[in-house]
Amino acid sequence: MRNTYQAPVLDEFEADPTTGELELEERHSLRRVAGLSTELTDITEVEYRQLRLERVVLVGVWTEGSIADAENSLTELAALAETAGSQVLEGLIQRRGRPDAATFIGRGKVDELHDVVVSTGADTVICDGELSPSQLRNLEQQTKVKVVDRTALILDIFAQHAKSKEGKAQVELAQLQYLLPRLRGWGETLSRQSGGSGRGGGAGGGVGTRGPGETKLETDRRRINNRIARLRREIKAMRTVRQTKRSRRQSSGVPAVAIAGYTNAGKSSLLNRLTQAGVLVEDALFATLDPTTRRTAAEDGRVFTLSDTVGFVRHLPHQIVEAFRSTLEEVAQADLVVHVVDGAHPDPEGQVSAVREVLGEVGADKIPELLVINKVDAADEESLLRLKRAWPDAVFVSAHSGTGIPELHAAIAQRLPRPAVDLRVLLPYDRGDLVARIHRSGQVLNTRYTDEGTELQARVDERLAAELESFRD
Repeated sequence: MRNTYQAPVLDEFEADPTTGELELEERHSLRRVAGLSTELTDITEVEYRQLRLERVVLVGVWTEGSIADAENSLTELAALAETAGSQVLEGLIQRRGRPDAATFIGRGKVDELHDVVVSTGADTVICDGELSPSQLRNLEQQTKVKVVDRTALILDIFAQHAKSKEGKAQVELAQLQYLLPRLRGWGETLSRQSGGSGRGGGAGGGVGTRGPGETKLETDRRRINNRIARLRREIKAMRTVRQTKRSRRQSSGVPAVAIAGYTNAGKSSLLNRLTQAGVLVEDALFATLDPTTRRTAAEDGRVFTLSDTVGFVRHLPHQIVEAFRSTLEEVAQADLVVHVVDGAHPDPEGQVSAVREVLGEVGADKIPELLVINKVDAADEESLLRLKRAWPDAVFVSAHSGTGIPELHAAIAQRLPRPAVDLRVLLPYDRGDLVARIHRSGQVLNTRYTDEGTELQARVDERLAAELESFRD
């Protein structure tokens, strides 16, 4: 199988100013000089970080489901590899009851894989699953090339795309937690990791790692444990800051809406379309990792926050879920989850299941959900009809063309929590601050201007109602 990824080209006069095209241009320009950074002082660091310069063969084990499910999984692995910058040469699937405990694929198939590696000139094998240390070691010894698993590949992509201090710390923590149990398992092929740091910074982490040898194992293990402890303290402090900001938003009575969904489903594009946020938009997996929160208003004037979140994927590494827990808790604390689905994807139902599984892990499965089917302009009519039958309450939109966006605005407004107290107040004209607060956090049902001031019939929360008690009509 072959799968090619081509980044969209933006004309300088036609580029949409809300798609973060400046950041996108910067990212693409950096890709063209990958591996030439002067900050690297050890060639092993370059070796570790250049998965995106490698020629790879993909290997999957089909244990359950249909052949279409297995092919979709390997196609997604190809997209992940290409997002990391690799060139996918071939894809192989083996039907087995369960992965082989020693080599992931059957022992007889390892020789066949070696022949494919030799014939294609590949220098890396990527397996569609998380491999044990012994599986990694055995496959490397028998194929004579580097072997990477799905978890390490996703961690490498996260390391490339993390930009904020919190995001980099979270990614590095996940990388080190992945690396620690594999130090001994990689044996003599462990050299790339302890020589330097990945994009997450610090003691390293990521894909295709090698170390300095058995004599330094205990030193490396101690260094990594110390670094993990330090990162956990830093992330805990950042989590406190995030919780403080969240509490401030909650105390203001402003509802919170979180956009969640599968990676590359169009969450950032939808946030840009709804709020003009200017967030980076790229046709690649995990293009944006750092959450963005913007204020916007419903049609009736009620203000609410809209937050983009990290994208999900099948078998999202548990290290990522744990490391990004403080970020994902933004979803768990929301009043509404806007679940974005790629309507043009071959398996949207599988994407929805994968996202709901992760939402359950962070305690967000009880939050009201609005299903939004995106990219309807790229989907065929038959698929859309099938999805409309499966999800009759979903909203069908195109963040690219704007189709269905008014209906989405209305659907969000309808599902926002409504204030509990109905009242009628007469506010003097010099209390415009209270009028603004009612419009911002309440629901104004009627407005009338009198000689004495502004008469409002509104629905507000209990806290604001108590402050307005002396003005009640």
